Amino acid sequence: MAQINICLKHIFTVFNIFFMVVGGVAIVLALWCQFFMNIRGGYNLEGRATKLFILFIVGCITIMITTLGAYGAHKENKVALITSLVYTVIGCWLMLITGIQAAIIHPQLRGIGVETFRELVPLDKSSTYVRNMTEDIQEQFHCCGLFSYKDWENIPDSCVCSKEEEKEGKCQTVKNNTFMLQRKSVYTKTCFPTIMDHIQFHYNIILVVSFTLAILALLGIILSSIMIHQLYYPNRPTIMISMMPPKYKELHNAPAC
Repeated sequence: MAQINICLKHIFTVFNIFFMVVGGVAIVLALWCQFFMNIRGGYNLEGRATKLFILFIVGCITIMITTLGAYGAHKENKVALITSLVYTVIGCWLMLITGIQAAIIHPQLRGIGVETFRELVPLDKSSTYVRNMTEDIQEQFHCCGLFSYKDWENIPDSCVCSKEEEKEGKCQTVKNNTFMLQRKSVYTKTCFPTIMDHIQFHYNIILVVSFTLAILALLGIILSSIMIHQLYYPNRPTIMISMMPPKYKELHNAPAC
């Protein structure tokens, strides 16, 4: 005879399927980013390879835990449900920590960004990956340099404006630091504000995702706890908090005629 409420099983199954999808997305994202970095020659830039590996492991562990939880609920296995509960508690705690840290760092992002990107100047002497990425950003967003065109000792073609953009007033004429001191028309806009907008956008996503997943994990903890209670005490009703006013309780509990 089934000891766990069938509706509770269905809700918990949906919950586990959702987190399976989250784990799968984390795995695909980690693999895709690693593939992209290998193509661009940016392997292990600022420890990104390690972070992607951690993301991959987190995705795998998430799928394992949710599979264990779904199996425990379906088979009404106490050990599987308790193990799933313990790991869900740990995951909820980690997601809360991640969200809180992102919330603390968020107001300081611009200052940290300035310090970090200042170390990359002059861009000509940075790594190949940084130079290629900067030139891609310049071409895509029509900007030049991180803080100024002077970030380049030799201004690349990705900074050069077209004739139409010159007429629109988006450019400035500067001297290139070559032996011929030739003049170039380059973008007036710098790239640092655009880069910071993207970084802040990603941090906002981290904040929302972290706290959302933490709340959902808390829901999973409650569901697991109720199911474990039903397995250990099958003849005892699950304690629920009643919000009915006293008068309604009297009517609700009135003996049948």
